[in-house]
Amino acid sequence: MVELLFFLKRLRELGVSVDFVPRVPEVAGSLDKAEGLRELEPWHRKAVEDLGFAWSQMWTAEQVHGGEVALVGEGAARMVAGVDGLVTRERGVLLGIYVADCGLIWLVDRKTGALGLLHSGKKGTEANILGAGVEAMQRHFGSEPGDILGVLGPCIRPPHYEVNFAGKVEEQAREAGLGEFVDCGLCTGADLDSFYSYLQARGETGRMLGLLGWRSSVSEGG
Repeated sequence: MVELLFFLKRLRELGVSVDFVPRVPEVAGSLDKAEGLRELEPWHRKAVEDLGFAWSQMWTAEQVHGGEVALVGEGAARMVAGVDGLVTRERGVLLGIYVADCGLIWLVDRKTGALGLLHSGKKGTEANILGAGVEAMQRHFGSEPGDILGVLGPCIRPPHYEVNFAGKVEEQAREAGLGEFVDCGLCTGADLDSFYSYLQARGETGRMLGLLGWRSSVSEGG
C-alpha cells in the first residue's frame, strides 16, 4: 500500500493530512453508486479516523462533472450540491472526493495553508476545474499560484480511454502558474487489482476516496 501511494509523498512532506483509499478487495462495487459507497464506508471511515478526524468532519462534493468549486469550513460538514471541488483553510476540516476513473487533484498552498481537492474527469477538465480551484484559493485566501503544490492521482488514460485528460490537467497546471505539479502517472483502467474503474467495469464498480485536511493541532501555514 505504501508503494502504491508514492505520489502522496510530496504532500505529506508539507505536514498536511492526506490519504487515498484505493480499491478494497472485499468490495466489488455496484451499479448503484450510493449502495457501493455504503459497502465501502467502513474502510473509508477507518481512513478518516487514521488521519485523526471524525467522519462528521468530512466535507464532500456532489460531483456533477462540472467546474464549480465551493469554500467550506463553517458549520456542520455536509455534501455540497452542484460542485466538483472544495477549498478550505480551516483546521479540523477534512475534504473528501470520490473517484473511479476521473482525476483527483490535491492542491496545497505552502505559505497560506489553503487547501483544495478537485474532481477532474473529462468534463471537469474541459471546464478547467483546476483553474477554478486555484482562483478560489486566490480569492478566499490570497494564495499565489507559485506557492501551490498540485498532485494528480490515478485516473484512466490512453489506451484505456480515448481522451488524455491527464495531459490536459498538466497543461492547465502550467497555465495556472503552479509552483510544482506532480502527475502520479497511474492508470485506473490498467490496474484493476489496485483501482476501481467505472469504464472497465461498465459502471458496476466502487469508488476510491481522496482526503485532505489540517488537523486542529496543526499550526497556521502547516
